[in-house]
Amino acid sequence: MNPRLGELEPGGRWQSDHQLHTLDAFRELTSCILHSARTVLGFLKVGDAPIELTGCWPNVTTRGAIHAMHSHPNNYLSGVYYVQTGPGADTINFHDPRPQAGVVRPPVTELTSHNADQVVMNVATGTLLMFPSYVPHSVPASECDEQRISISFNLMFLSFAEVMSKPMWTGSR
Repeated sequence: MNPRLGELEPGGRWQSDHQLHTLDAFRELTSCILHSARTVLGFLKVGDAPIELTGCWPNVTTRGAIHAMHSHPNNYLSGVYYVQTGPGADTINFHDPRPQAGVVRPPVTELTSHNADQVVMNVATGTLLMFPSYVPHSVPASECDEQRISISFNLMFLSFAEVMSKPMWTGSR
């Protein structure tokens, strides 16, 4: 970790490399993430498929810092664990992944979950979120004087190419 995180300028942010899950100090968090992933896979009715962490890294942001919209390619699930949040630094936005959804945008009288192009999720210290890696997401500018600290991660099926990427159909003759 960077011992000088307290010196981040307003609007500043810091990330480490993506190997946090390999450190003994994070074994308990890694175990919790993997357990939660198995629960998510069960909910999605995905068969007995071993899954592994492919990356895990901390994010530290200061007042005014944003995290632009992005997704996590070459993974199945992604997530974030919130170590420290505060008022004004306690949301994440999930955006509609369908590019064609923005082609026709009639005016609406009220935003609902059925007509919005994004979902804003409130989070708190201790929240663990998991979502499909293809879903674009962003973090709005922090309005909090305290640093927002989170740990992001990606998960992918173990041996995906060897076990799961085979065609699910057979040709007909």
